[in-house]
Amino acid sequence: MRKIITLLALAFCCQGLTAQTYQPTWSSLESRPIPKWFTDAKFGIFIHWGLYSVPAWATNSNADGFGSNYAEWYWERLNNTKLKIHREFVDFHNKNYGPNFKYQDFVTQFKAELFDPAQWAWLFKAAGAKYVVLTSKHHEGFALWPSRESWNWNAYDAGPHRDLAGDLSEAVKKTGLHMGFYYSLYEWYNPLYKQDVNKYVDQHMLPQLKDLVNRYQPDIIWPDGEWDHSDTVWRSREFLSWLYNESPVKNTVVTNDRWGGGRNHGGFTTTEYGSGKASLERPWEECRGIGESFGYNRNENIGQYQTSRQLVHMLIDVVSRGGNLLLNIGPAADGTIPVIMQQRLKDMGDWLQINGDAIYGTTTWREAPTQKDKTVFYTRKGKDLYVLLTSWKQQLSVPAAKASSVALLGFKGKVTYKHRGNNVTIMAPVLSPGELSHQYAWVYQIKDAF
Repeated sequence: MRKIITLLALAFCCQGLTAQTYQPTWSSLESRPIPKWFTDAKFGIFIHWGLYSVPAWATNSNADGFGSNYAEWYWERLNNTKLKIHREFVDFHNKNYGPNFKYQDFVTQFKAELFDPAQWAWLFKAAGAKYVVLTSKHHEGFALWPSRESWNWNAYDAGPHRDLAGDLSEAVKKTGLHMGFYYSLYEWYNPLYKQDVNKYVDQHMLPQLKDLVNRYQPDIIWPDGEWDHSDTVWRSREFLSWLYNESPVKNTVVTNDRWGGGRNHGGFTTTEYGSGKASLERPWEECRGIGESFGYNRNENIGQYQTSRQLVHMLIDVVSRGGNLLLNIGPAADGTIPVIMQQRLKDMGDWLQINGDAIYGTTTWREAPTQKDKTVFYTRKGKDLYVLLTSWKQQLSVPAAKASSVALLGFKGKVTYKHRGNNVTIMAPVLSPGELSHQYAWVYQIKDAF
């Protein structure tokens, strides 16, 4: 009996340790560990999809320094014509739709008639991604689910007359991937937001965010559009306290740092198209498109698209520095993913099929020496060191004092290596043409390097 009582007491104590209550202060909220699934995942798919996918147009220049080549900003550019480059949006719109055609009229052309969520989910899994983030609502305010706060301005009441967010969430989760939602805190032209931001937050934003969480139980909440106000106005700490303490995803959900008043607080740090600073002291994520726009931009040409090789190299660089890559696609209004984007994702997945051990579940090698050669990258997992090469080398000296074996991922033959002082020198094997497919980058695994 005494043994049983002791075990129960221990269980109660352990339960108390795991059931921590987070207060609505940044110090308390940021003490919550970011769930390990996120830091292990390394690669996710971002999806920008909304009414802006109908015109699907932006300039081919970022001359304003703030995304004039972002097609998802189409509506705002029509109304903000102080810069000459923004007037190009008006000229395009008037020429193709007429000056009396309002942005809201695009809703009748946003049909998503070819949207196949199972096919999307298959592609994301084939790409080697571990999570997906969909724009549930961008700055235009049009929601992709039957949101009562956006009555008649959502994809269920208008346009496709379909729960796009729900259908994709279900399909993604069936494949075993984590599902998340981007959510814009502000809305450009919501009358309530323009008149009384406090009422907007209380009556629109917070109920809508909680509905999104309760309805679909996402593993990621990715806010944006936070820059207009402080986290106090957005009541961000109040929402996060509910999310971490009471919501149905309190133990698994991850959030970013876009909660108002500058990107200083919240979950993981976000960088965008290489802008912003990332730190090894905090999990971080780089987001960008395959092209130069997030929303589908029909005005982009092949020169604006990253090649498969460039994207693999980008993933290697980000992961070696301790980050995740959230790579964006912009589907068309009919629900199809442009074939060039599909091809890029599939190529990345084929490379990850062979080399994923050097990506997933790894950490940065903090002791890695500063290198002049920018084609050599490192990751580590347990006692193993991975050396990722974006340029083939006949011989390579790695600053590792020991190794029980060395292997070239995807190659079944023997790899010759020697110990020389505190280095392991690797001699590249002789390969026949086609012996290693998808030669965008190569990975050596040094066993028991630590």
